[in-house]
Amino acid sequence: MTRFACFIVRAAAAVLFSLLCLLRPALAEPFDSTPRVAVISAFGPELDLLLGKLEQPRKYSANGVEFTTGVLQGKPVVLFLSGISMVNVSMNTQLALDRFKITHILFSGIAGGVNPDLHIGDVTVAERWGQYLELLMARETAPGVYGSKGDGENADLPHFGMMYTRPVKVKSASQPQIHKKFWFDVDPAMFAVAKSLRGVELTACSAADHCLERQPQLVVGGNGVSGAAFVDNAKFRRYVFKAFHANVLDMESAACAMVAYSNGVPFIAFRSLSDLAGGGEGANEMHTFMSIAADNSAKVLLAFLQAWQAKGQP
Repeated sequence: MTRFACFIVRAAAAVLFSLLCLLRPALAEPFDSTPRVAVISAFGPELDLLLGKLEQPRKYSANGVEFTTGVLQGKPVVLFLSGISMVNVSMNTQLALDRFKITHILFSGIAGGVNPDLHIGDVTVAERWGQYLELLMARETAPGVYGSKGDGENADLPHFGMMYTRPVKVKSASQPQIHKKFWFDVDPAMFAVAKSLRGVELTACSAADHCLERQPQLVVGGNGVSGAAFVDNAKFRRYVFKAFHANVLDMESAACAMVAYSNGVPFIAFRSLSDLAGGGEGANEMHTFMSIAADNSAKVLLAFLQAWQAKGQP
C-alpha cells in the first residue's frame, strides 16, 4: 500500500471514529432533567383524554414513540403510548426511563373483567400484578392428563390444561442477582392515596348513547394479571379468577410493573372494565363500551394526581 493510500485509510478511520463519538452520546442523551411522573396508556383513545388536560405541552420523539411533557394536575409529567401488549410496553417504558428523569410510573387504560362481582365501566386499582401467561406447556402423559411440569419452575398455581404458569426471572436495582418473582406489588404510598379517593364521578353513558345498566364504581385492591392474549372465553375467564383471584386482566400492566421493579421506580395502574373477557351473554362488549372505560380510567387517574398533589407527596 502506498503512503498516500495509507493516509486516506487513516483519515477515513479518523472521520468514522469522530462520527461515532458524536452520535453515540446523542443516542442516550436525556431529553430533559426535570423529575417527571410517567403517565402511560396502551393506545390512542386512552391517552387523548389526558393529553386534553395537559398544560405546557412539549413533544419529543425517539424510536418512533412520541413523548409529551407538561403539567397535569400540578405534577410535571411525560405522557406516551406504550403500544399494545407485553413487549411493546416493556420496550417503551424502558425507553422513557432512559430518556427522562422519571420518579413514578402510572398506567391508565381499559381491561377485561374476570371478577364476577365487577361490571363494565368499573375502575380497578390492583394491589399487585402478575404475568399469568408466562407458561410451561406440559406434556400429555395420557389423554387429558398432564404429568410433567418440566423443570419444576411453575408457581404452584392451578393449571389450565397443559398450561402451567411460572414466575419470571428478574434482576432489580436493589437485588441484582437473578431471582424468581410472580407478583409485582404496586407502590404502597401511591396505593394509599388511591384508597383515599372518594366521590369520583364515573361515566355511565357514551357519546354514542350506549349506557350501562348500573353506575360504575371504583374498586381499590385485589389482583390484576397480564399476558400477550386478548381473552374472550368464559371458561378461561373462570379459571383466571379462581387461580389468581384476579379482578381484571389486560395485556400490559404486569410487564410495566416488572420494568418499574427492575429500575426501582414506584408503579401503579388504573384499569377500567371495557368488557367481561368472554363472561357476557352476547358478543364481546369492548367496542361498545371502550370509550366509557377509557374515560373512567382517565377520570380516576386525574383524581389520583389531584389527591396526591394535595397531600404534598413527591
